[in-house]
Amino acid sequence: MVSLYTGLSTLASNNTKQLFARRSFLPEYQNGLWKIETGFVRTFTYLEDGTTVALGLWGPGDIVGKALSKLEPYQMECLTKVEATVLPLEEWTQLTETLLIHIQQAQELMVIRSHKKVDTMLIKLLAWLSKKFGSEVEKGRLIDMRLTHEDLAEMLGSTRVTITRVLGQFEQEGLIDRLSLHRIVVREEEIWYYEI
Repeated sequence: MVSLYTGLSTLASNNTKQLFARRSFLPEYQNGLWKIETGFVRTFTYLEDGTTVALGLWGPGDIVGKALSKLEPYQMECLTKVEATVLPLEEWTQLTETLLIHIQQAQELMVIRSHKKVDTMLIKLLAWLSKKFGSEVEKGRLIDMRLTHEDLAEMLGSTRVTITRVLGQFEQEGLIDRLSLHRIVVREEEIWYYEI
């Protein structure tokens, strides 16, 4: 585990992978970025009233870091065990590509959150998650991010109770299968009909 007070130059000279526990936070560096090697990270901020605002979900190969945002606070929470490497900003040559990926994801999440009904937002979010992070399984696409109902609610500006109810509805309708450890299988062919 990396101390929050470890200097960036020390980490950069090692350029080794750091391990972080589920629900821990990646340290913030003004002049450094994190490359996620394994696991999943969510970035978020929160409002004065404590409301959490989701900024993105990131997985293997993605780049995150305080240097990519002007928001205060800017948090990077590990949704699973995470292995990540520090990249000194001045040595990162693919900054434009990284910024474009962040902008595109922000736009996709903005459109998902713009729907009026929670069930529509949730089915769109599950479809997006299955395309970005899912893996093909027999019954559809497995989202193995272990997102809690609270995580999903925060991403959509809803409540945990509402998300639990809607997920139950989706399961009854055959749109999803819920597995242990907060994993979800999305049945893509069924979602297509729902989205129409």
